[in-house]
Amino acid sequence: MKKIHKTKGFTLIELLVVIAIIGILATIVLVSLNTARQKARDVRRVADMRQIALALEMYYDSTTLGYPGGSALSDCADWATMVTNIEGGGYMTKVPTDPGGGSIAYGYDMFNSGGEYVLRAQLEGLTNAALVNDVDGVVGGAGNGGCVCTDTNGVAPDANRYYCIQP
Repeated sequence: MKKIHKTKGFTLIELLVVIAIIGILATIVLVSLNTARQKARDVRRVADMRQIALALEMYYDSTTLGYPGGSALSDCADWATMVTNIEGGGYMTKVPTDPGGGSIAYGYDMFNSGGEYVLRAQLEGLTNAALVNDVDGVVGGAGNGGCVCTDTNGVAPDANRYYCIQP
């Protein structure tokens, strides 16, 4: 008499293969999700710069003092003065801050006796298209601090990735 041995279930090898496949797929999804989040933060940074620029233009149009700031002697360090004037004057309820809590926060510098300014944000994307049409170089002049806005215009991976705008 022959015993018929029927087994139900999976072997250990089959289970390990399935777990490995699920792990690989999960890794791919998480990497894609992180890239999407990075791009979303960069889009937010560019939009923030444009909103702040509009508030600065309203400030400029309603006062004879020019743009706020001008006392800083270091790279893009007039941010606090600008925030105080824009929020205090009612031009923005709250000036946005960097969505990623980046190592280099948003920057602002006023120069030419209040007649010009530059806004700066550091993007995360190595080759972001927004870097192609922004302002590059050191903007504002050495005697007044200025903002370092040097990048490779989104063409090649860049350590700076500074997105700068000015009127």
